[in-house]
Amino acid sequence: MAQQAGNPTGERRLAVLEGVLERITYANEENGYTVARVDTGRGGGDLLTVVGALLGAQVGESLRMEGRWGSHPQYGKQFHVENYTTVLPATVQGIRRYLGSGLVKGIGPVFADRITQHFGLDTLRIIEEEPKRLVEVPGLGPKRTKKIADAWEEQKAIKEVMLFLQTVEVSTSIAVRIYKKYGDASISVVKDHPYRLAADVWGIGFLTADKIAQSVGIPHDSPERVKAGLQYALSQSADQGHCYLPEERLIADAVKLLQVDTGLVIECLAELAEPGEDGGEPGVVREKVPGPEGGDAQAVTAVYLVPFHRAELSLSAQLLRLLRTGEERMPAFRDVDWGKAFGWLRSRTGADLAPEQEAAVKLALTEKVAVLTGGPGCGKSFTVRSIVELARAKQATVLLAAPTGRAAKRLAELTGAEASTVHRLLELKPGGDAAYDRDRPLDADLVVVDEASMLDLLLANKLVKAVPPGAHLLFVGDVDQLPSVGAGEVLRDLLADGSPIPSVRLTRIFRQAQQSGVVTNAHRINAGQHPLTEGMKDFFLFVEDDAEAAGRLTVDVAARRIPAKFGLDPRRDVQVLAPMHRGPAGAGTLNGLLQQAITPGRPDLPEKRFGGRVFRVGDKVTQIRNNYDKGNNGVFNGTVGVVTSLDPVDQRLTVLTDEDEEVPYEFDELDELAHAYAVTIHRSQGSEYPAVVIPVTTGAWMMLQRNLLYTAVTRAKRLVVLVGSRRAIGQAVRTVSAGRRGTALDFRLITKNDRSNES
Repeated sequence: MAQQAGNPTGERRLAVLEGVLERITYANEENGYTVARVDTGRGGGDLLTVVGALLGAQVGESLRMEGRWGSHPQYGKQFHVENYTTVLPATVQGIRRYLGSGLVKGIGPVFADRITQHFGLDTLRIIEEEPKRLVEVPGLGPKRTKKIADAWEEQKAIKEVMLFLQTVEVSTSIAVRIYKKYGDASISVVKDHPYRLAADVWGIGFLTADKIAQSVGIPHDSPERVKAGLQYALSQSADQGHCYLPEERLIADAVKLLQVDTGLVIECLAELAEPGEDGGEPGVVREKVPGPEGGDAQAVTAVYLVPFHRAELSLSAQLLRLLRTGEERMPAFRDVDWGKAFGWLRSRTGADLAPEQEAAVKLALTEKVAVLTGGPGCGKSFTVRSIVELARAKQATVLLAAPTGRAAKRLAELTGAEASTVHRLLELKPGGDAAYDRDRPLDADLVVVDEASMLDLLLANKLVKAVPPGAHLLFVGDVDQLPSVGAGEVLRDLLADGSPIPSVRLTRIFRQAQQSGVVTNAHRINAGQHPLTEGMKDFFLFVEDDAEAAGRLTVDVAARRIPAKFGLDPRRDVQVLAPMHRGPAGAGTLNGLLQQAITPGRPDLPEKRFGGRVFRVGDKVTQIRNNYDKGNNGVFNGTVGVVTSLDPVDQRLTVLTDEDEEVPYEFDELDELAHAYAVTIHRSQGSEYPAVVIPVTTGAWMMLQRNLLYTAVTRAKRLVVLVGSRRAIGQAVRTVSAGRRGTALDFRLITKNDRSNES
């Protein structure tokens, strides 16, 4: 189980230091740089600080390190590690500490003590060569024995993969993922098909795969490299929200990324667009579409990754199919007496609908596909409740869904009917396929989807495919908010000029909503006006021009001042929403400070350090990737929850999500979780919180846009506190979002509809 890291350089002989790794105080998961404390066995309980590339070293391991002595002005004497090997401990005490450190899943301090008492110095040989004998130890049955043996083997195999990967500084967590994906084939895949890693293994992008490819001798101008680079550029643009890139821009991006000739990129792009040798689908699709500004003169050659092209074609076709079908699952509304219907509704709800709300109700119950949009305080919620009440009065089967757990809960509270996330409604299975689709549609007469601005292209396509012909589909959302985190701009495309999808936009702000500073200022921001911050009971500004001081003040407001003044729980009720992740007032820094203030470490509670983060019971966390294999129907990017348990022996923590589902995470999966005391405004979409605190500083200048600030403010139910500079707020209010995303859904809906009308 030897492991080396780094390559010794320099002419002077390296010093040698041996010790047991006691704790890791910092580890950069990207490059393996680690700050750790080791016990050199000199007695007195003194620990020595070592720094350097300790990639893959685990707490409890005995290390033989080569490097140089140095001194840090703040931290004193340090040993700078240039390479190391792991040495199996040679004493019973060392073996006990090694096994009890949590290194081997299933063995904690208690079982480490029992095993070493029973087998003594022979312990590690027994685990390695005769693991079945572990049942001799009191309390160790066959099940736990097998678990320990499997964990030991996996640990060894991962070490081998890491030994191979150490020259390209691949992090521990990524080595684990490679092993979990390919098992014993890991090293051969890495050697022979390194670019597969970028497509197959989450956490490995093209740049890491490229570094590995160069180290195993794949040429700089290899067509395999260029094609992988082109697909990477397209996937990066999808992460930015684009369904396609114009061909010219894609070529320019790829030339810059790959540092190769333009001619080679053009050649490889042409090959990628051809069907595979075995008749399989091409790697990309090229198609002429109108540019973002529309019109034939602006036409561009769009290059799509296949799933996005397929989804755009499918979604437009399915929407038009639903819209035009002769089938009708709610025939009662064809000739309803609307005066009577609205009178009955008034008797149920005690309130009248405004004329535009009445129009929206009629539209949803008579048209097969419709959109309801509008800002806060304009009565979207009451309109949706009215639609659901009338549909259920006619015995219609109504299904309610939203993209996030929080939004689904809010929809259920509002309508008094069950609501679920879209993922749960469709019963997504491992791999991402839905249990419900065109061949097995949902049993529904009316499907209502709230927070539809969050629907990305791929999810919207899955949903619409599952709606049965004759059912009614209503999209509800605020089109002025930020578009979805995933690729596409579905709600905006449905509302585009010339779209065949009927819609109503609610514009009247109701009297009770006008008294809310949150609602008033949301509309002011959306209209390009500075928010009012004087004399409001629910909207405040703390002026602080320095970004670092604004970050500290944000933490104080969220963790101490709001709970003290308004009686709100800082973990459950208060959410910090930052324009960006980086910087002194960014979500990354604020999470560390807020965790310290709200969930500080305690000596009697276990915690798990992973990379630069520490996880504790009580931590507020968020999932940062779609993982179709976790939970009952997958766990998705943006899902929020609280850590409810942490087991160092079984190396697992459990998160209770906002959908009330308990989801376990192995310790080597913790790069899927981030703390969520502070999140970026993009990540907050679809959620609603009693109070939000928004740092708005000039440090986030490039991110400050009107729809960003508007989205943040509209997340609050009761209270908004801005912290930062008036200049930064002014910049956000003035700046209209630059340009549309690369999407052609609106074009497809309009042209397909025109063609069918002509025929």
